[in-house]
Amino acid sequence: MPTVHEIEAFLYRLAPKELAADWDNVGHLLGDPEQEVRRVLVALDITEAVAEEALDGGCELIVAHHPVMNCRWHPVQSVRRDTPQGRLLMKLLCGGVSCICMHTNLDAAPGGVNDRLAAVLGLSGAELLPRGDNICRVGELPEPMPLRQFVRHALAALGCRGIRYADAGKPVRRVAVGGGACGEYADAALCAGCDTFVTADIKYHAFLDAAAAGLNLIDAGHFPTEDPVCETLVTKLRTEFPALRVWKSALHRDVVRFECDAENGI
Repeated sequence: MPTVHEIEAFLYRLAPKELAADWDNVGHLLGDPEQEVRRVLVALDITEAVAEEALDGGCELIVAHHPVMNCRWHPVQSVRRDTPQGRLLMKLLCGGVSCICMHTNLDAAPGGVNDRLAAVLGLSGAELLPRGDNICRVGELPEPMPLRQFVRHALAALGCRGIRYADAGKPVRRVAVGGGACGEYADAALCAGCDTFVTADIKYHAFLDAAAAGLNLIDAGHFPTEDPVCETLVTKLRTEFPALRVWKSALHRDVVRFECDAENGI
């Protein structure tokens, strides 16, 4: 059976470490690199519920997108059971569960987060967004689509519970995508001739600026725009390591909820 280190090496071939942002924390972050692995759980985030799911499933490894320890936001100075992060780390360590996290390197990698997002939205000819730090992608719909129709399409394709968007008065044809928080690339999308940009975590004034500049701006949510890559990871791991049992978390869901007016909504 493969070791944690061997699985990490394979994932780095898919999403090289050099593609990660300099502030990021990627790779094998928790556990024994020489541990043999028989069962792998894949999830966007490593929450306590995901940790329990891995333990209940007899997994030796969790492969996730977001780092279980991201020192940019949560410096690890102590590991204590009476703190949320400490409780999670102790649960994983005491249960013998290792963690590998592929974050901004998987955002940028060919076939990673943003190529998968473009594919799910039905965009063809996806290529790198110029001046997009190798992260965002640009593709085209087969035919132009009214914005409201495209928003309904995105809702269904991504399984969103709601979408925020600004209407610049243009039909949708040439679309830039950036899974997660990629709002800073809106200007790059405009410069690339895009009429629409799909991303997440957009601030209020960014919607105003985009609409004024002529860009349809869509915030489809952080989880929905990144979660599709988990199925890609499951498929890649099963293909490379046929003896492994690999599955996507059945419990991890978007924590954001929306209330919609069915009569007047999209």
